[in-house]
Amino acid sequence: MAVLIRPARADDAAALAGIYAPYVTDSRISFEEIPPEADEMARRLTGDRPGYYPWFIAEVDGKACGFASSSPFRARPAYRWTVETGIYLSADMCGQGIGRDLLARLLTVLEGQGYVAAIGAITLPNAASVILHERLGYAQVGTYRRVGFKLGGWLDVGLWERNLAARETDPEEPRPFTEVPA
Repeated sequence: MAVLIRPARADDAAALAGIYAPYVTDSRISFEEIPPEADEMARRLTGDRPGYYPWFIAEVDGKACGFASSSPFRARPAYRWTVETGIYLSADMCGQGIGRDLLARLLTVLEGQGYVAAIGAITLPNAASVILHERLGYAQVGTYRRVGFKLGGWLDVGLWERNLAARETDPEEPRPFTEVPA
């Protein structure tokens, strides 16, 4: 099986939407209730600060099978050195190491950009996601209790944090990912 991991582009939006849709419609993992269409995924991919929040896509034999995303952790300026990460795979690709490779690649680029922390928010229970994050150096830092209601039940969200760099007194601004080797 030949796996290619590369930066995602706007023309990948339909594939990204297709991978993500089952997480919205058939699981509690995403708190969305209506799957975003390709145009919305393209908007999320470029974000409000184009070039600062990379996404990577995995392809097996030319077919998209997963993606890792990054987005602002919070909107206020003091949070700009922290990012939130996400990881989604096609059901048939889970457990093959593709998620680990995708998220590791994303974390390497985020480090190079100058971010200091990555946050993963995981709907609980989700043992596979917890294991993946912890294997990549994330540590649980908290839990929001029963904050979302989906598919007939109240759900917890666990927060996992991974340090990417030391906290400097006068940190440099994060750089666009186009300035970091992907």
